[in-house]
Amino acid sequence: MTKFEALGLDKSLLDAVSDMGFETPSEVQEKAIPILLESETDLVALAQTGTGKTAAFGFPLIQKIDGNSRTTQGLILSPTRELCLQITNELQLYSKYEKNISVVAIYGGASITEQARQIKRGAQIVVATPGRMKDMIGRGLVDITKIDYCVLDEADEMLNMGFFEDIQDILSNTPNEKSTWLFSATMPKEVSIIAKKFMHSPQEITVGAKNSGASTVQHEYYVVSGRDRYPALKRLADTNPDIFSVIFCRTKRDTQKVAEKLIEDGYNAGALHGDLSQNQRDLVMNAFRKKQIQMLVATDVAARGIDVDDITHVINYQLPDEIETYTHRSGRTGRAGKSGISMVIVTRSELRKIKAIEKKIKQEFLQKNIPTGMEICEIQLYHLANKIKDTKINNDVDSYLPAINDVLQGIDREELIKKIVSVEFTRFYNYYNKTKDLNTSPDRSSDSGKSDTSFNSNGSVRYFINVGEKDGYDWMSLKDFIRDTVGLGKEDVYKVDVKESFSFFNTEAEVTEQILSTFTEFKVDGRFVNVEISKNPGGGGGGGNRRGKSFRDKGKRKKGPRNEDRGRGKGRDRGNSKNPNSGKRRSKKRKGDFF
Repeated sequence: MTKFEALGLDKSLLDAVSDMGFETPSEVQEKAIPILLESETDLVALAQTGTGKTAAFGFPLIQKIDGNSRTTQGLILSPTRELCLQITNELQLYSKYEKNISVVAIYGGASITEQARQIKRGAQIVVATPGRMKDMIGRGLVDITKIDYCVLDEADEMLNMGFFEDIQDILSNTPNEKSTWLFSATMPKEVSIIAKKFMHSPQEITVGAKNSGASTVQHEYYVVSGRDRYPALKRLADTNPDIFSVIFCRTKRDTQKVAEKLIEDGYNAGALHGDLSQNQRDLVMNAFRKKQIQMLVATDVAARGIDVDDITHVINYQLPDEIETYTHRSGRTGRAGKSGISMVIVTRSELRKIKAIEKKIKQEFLQKNIPTGMEICEIQLYHLANKIKDTKINNDVDSYLPAINDVLQGIDREELIKKIVSVEFTRFYNYYNKTKDLNTSPDRSSDSGKSDTSFNSNGSVRYFINVGEKDGYDWMSLKDFIRDTVGLGKEDVYKVDVKESFSFFNTEAEVTEQILSTFTEFKVDGRFVNVEISKNPGGGGGGGNRRGKSFRDKGKRKKGPRNEDRGRGKGRDRGNSKNPNSGKRRSKKRKGDFF
């Protein structure tokens, strides 16, 4: 496998690579870096967000910059303030062993005078948002007439945000003989126009199929009635206790409303939209990066520039107008070689949109059911048991144990365990005990997904397996493990749901005997790996004949399952502004909208 040493990078850059822990270049880095180092050429690179594009253009750019000259030699345009700052920080890390190279960020919401002062002191590389760069050019505060390299990062996002004219104006102030490197996830018409007008016979590299989705992302859709979107969202969150997600809404008003409802129901949530001040946006994003916020509800524009590698789920609370926007949404997960899941909540009338997205991204959606209340209760119960098992003992509690033992005297071990888990479990049970099934029959004329039942008309079987995330599996690696162990084909294992300590998957009925016989008395590293046909065919619950039965109690409650914990997430983002007029003016459908 190609290492960074083989790409032609200088030792100073290789030392920086080593410090950052990089070992093997990503595909876009492996393809782009040698081309950009070996010749002065224009380049169009199509690659999904999260594939390492910053290093793909950052390393060659730094190596080609003359540190002895204070002239601005490289310009990088990026769509948002957040991405601008992120690129700047990364380039500063890459160039830590380079002498005299200065990287300056130019963006709105900060002092233009201070930014101009930094450039005047000497900035060989300028990273800028289009709006602020155009403003500074107009004021004569920056000179890009002598640059050698221009990078357009996330080009499709910049153009989708309405920066087409700004980019044209900025590029018109740059020399014709420069090298232009364009990096984009998709290639819409506007990007092609920029490439043809300002680039000379560019080389083109593509990572994955053009305009396709990332192979590390599993796409799922859930069909509900319009009034059940929010209850469905809560169930998806409760089915994934360790969720770390971005939830996309179409309007600022819906974004604020959904975030506030989640906070009220006790979830660690926050809102990110255009009505927030820059300071509020920074607070929310910092909390999200530190995982103090588990569910970030965002508009598409506000979410551009979010670059967090560990996002487990993207949830499309509402679908966007354009397919390219969905591609960017789903690209927020499954980054840096990790797997992720993109969920879509749709009504029956929106199913045609799923077909359109499938065709564009060249990937199939799985039709899945919203879990039932009892399935969620079971998942939460096992999650709690594992949480208790893995909790590190605080020995400072020792001095309190005699008094605690007096209080608990007379309770045997089994009853004590029941009481401990009931503290958490009862909240979920009381809420979900008598809730309805939220699923709506999709009635899809040509269904791409397989229905979610243990034994159903098309011969699909649902299984339980007693390994999960804590054993090092995600949906991709578990699928490969089952397939390779049993000796099945590439598409024979599907609908893989990985939980903390157990998982579910589907196969066709014809291989059921093969599956069960393979995993009879089967061990991995001395531990039995058990596979059984699931007794909860909806896919969210537990497997057959396992410890314990389903729980049947009585209890009524109107508030959400985490309402008793509402203080846990509440207040963190209460600084978010609420504009009573936000979202009232609905955007007009633009030419080219695909739905």
